[in-house]
Amino acid sequence: MQLAMFLPLLCPVLAGVFARPLGNRLEPRAATWTLTISAVVLAAASWVALAVLALTGLARIPLVADLGHWSAAVIQHNDPVSLGIAAAAGLLLVVTAATAVRMLWRRLRALLAAGLDAACMPGPDQLAVMEDPAPDAYAIPGLPGRIVVSTGMLSSLDTTERDILLAHERAHLTAHHYLFVASAQLGAAANPFLRPLATAVTYTVERWADEHAATVFGDRHRVARTVGKAALATKHAPARRRIPAAALGLIGRRDALKSAGPVPRRVAALLAPPPELRLLPLAATAVVLIAAGLSAFDAARDLHLLLELAGAG
Repeated sequence: MQLAMFLPLLCPVLAGVFARPLGNRLEPRAATWTLTISAVVLAAASWVALAVLALTGLARIPLVADLGHWSAAVIQHNDPVSLGIAAAAGLLLVVTAATAVRMLWRRLRALLAAGLDAACMPGPDQLAVMEDPAPDAYAIPGLPGRIVVSTGMLSSLDTTERDILLAHERAHLTAHHYLFVASAQLGAAANPFLRPLATAVTYTVERWADEHAATVFGDRHRVARTVGKAALATKHAPARRRIPAAALGLIGRRDALKSAGPVPRRVAALLAPPPELRLLPLAATAVVLIAAGLSAFDAARDLHLLLELAGAG
């Protein structure tokens, strides 16, 4: 039972180490899906492991054992986990659950606020042009979502570059990138060791949108130039107004996404040949996720059998 309990707690550490390399080497769409699913699955598996550890300690308390009609002596004899470890697991479970609930509430509020902002923006179509000398552009999820571009950004780009920018922002909306980012951040809130995965996802969604724009226009160098030019324009811009927390933009610098990947890495990736689908890293990731999931299931099954044994004793 020990391996089954502790493997789901070790896998997030391993995932955190390889998050950035996966984000850099995998095709962006595959990287986003892989990292997001990994964050959710590993967070859930680690929660199950913590819950099992905490419940085994809780069941040793005479009052709890009496309520459950279990033998505390049988549980203590058959479970090698110390009471201190069980107490620590329980504390971690409560803290991470509270953090995850808070994060979920913040993300839901941000999504609702973004939807209201999108619905209230002027203009009949998807694009909303804002009178603002500060160069800026971002996509707001909603029903439908909106693309917001400032007049300062439009004046900084030529016609083709404007079309590239719009293609990038449309990719954020059509692929629902905000949901990937929010899911990865929720997983990181549930398990702090998964924060590198959330950081990597904020980078891979930008790379995904970059590659979409490159596919649409067939000119990777022109897209790279547009990304760099927009970044330089915003670098020296005056202080910007409030931007919705759910916004995703060409530069990736949003209040809710402070750890987004740097622009130079994206430009370098666009100047390189198109990324290829790599099956080996995907297969290795799948093995880790399956191992963590099966271990969490095995730990829960062992706890059930232990409690049955304690009830019979």
